[in-house]
Amino acid sequence: MPNNQLTIALSKGRMQDDALAMFARAGIVVEESELKSRKLIIHSADGRYAFILVKPGDVPTYVEYGVADAGICGRDVLLESQADVHEPLDLKFGYCRIAVAGKRELMGQDYNLLATVRVATKYKRIASEYFQQKGVPIEVIPLSGSVELAPLIGLSDRIVDLVETGRTLKENGLDVIEVITESTARLVVNRASFHLKRQEVGSLIAQLTDILEKERENAKHA
Repeated sequence: MPNNQLTIALSKGRMQDDALAMFARAGIVVEESELKSRKLIIHSADGRYAFILVKPGDVPTYVEYGVADAGICGRDVLLESQADVHEPLDLKFGYCRIAVAGKRELMGQDYNLLATVRVATKYKRIASEYFQQKGVPIEVIPLSGSVELAPLIGLSDRIVDLVETGRTLKENGLDVIEVITESTARLVVNRASFHLKRQEVGSLIAQLTDILEKERENAKHA
């Protein structure tokens, strides 16, 4: 790839679509033929950007190790990975909450500090640190999908997961018990690229910042 080209790792799925839409608003356009292809590396029409499409949890790794100059992923992924990357921008989309959830009858109940709580989650680090700060002993049960099922079949007492609308929880008889923190999409940059490609990275940050400011102004006058 050309030395002046920026390689950007994107989370596959909805965040990928939102990110590419934001890039398009900033004048960084990917042709429809590229978007409809099955390629895992796609390019902007002007050739200045290459986008690699990866699993959400892998974005910080690609950026930290310099395979990608920059990336877009959720704050939840960054907190869990603790990757050594720059985080210059909150892109304000992909809003979710990282929350503790469980059966409705647990609402309002205090933890028994002498009893170990079983917590099913794909966020092992976030869950462990949160409950440690509360002084609550936990056993983490790692799951990668359908985490809401765990309390229903007795696999766990609670879950820690991303919550967007809460609809899936409610349909399964669960409720948010505590919100740990909030998550939105973030632009992250490799530390070496931040210096070696200062002009290109600075231009990208400026373009996205301009879009964020315009959208903030439009929201004020809506």
